[in-house]
Amino acid sequence: MDERPGPSDARERQALLNRLRRLEGQVRGIAGMVERRERDADILQQVAALRAAIDALGLLVVEANVRDRVSDAVERGDAEAATDEVVDLIRRSMGRPARGSAPRGGAAS
Repeated sequence: MDERPGPSDARERQALLNRLRRLEGQVRGIAGMVERRERDADILQQVAALRAAIDALGLLVVEANVRDRVSDAVERGDAEAATDEVVDLIRRSMGRPARGSAPRGGAAS
């Protein structure tokens, strides 16, 4: 698999960096809540919001990668390899191992 470092489009990279800065702010906000001994329910609500924001960030990275892979596959005429790469990327983004030697169309994990 081609291991290019992140999205190739400058706007996509900037959008990701902006989201990361917001995530940093959310983490600092949660730390402040813990320091101030705020209610556990309020802290957990912010943790859930942080988790959703991280998931959204991951989805943006996956979307950018899929667009790049599809474009590259069309140029190369190699849709099967690109599909395998994209599926492995999605699996890893979900915390699942890459398919490795599992047969195509085999048992789901």
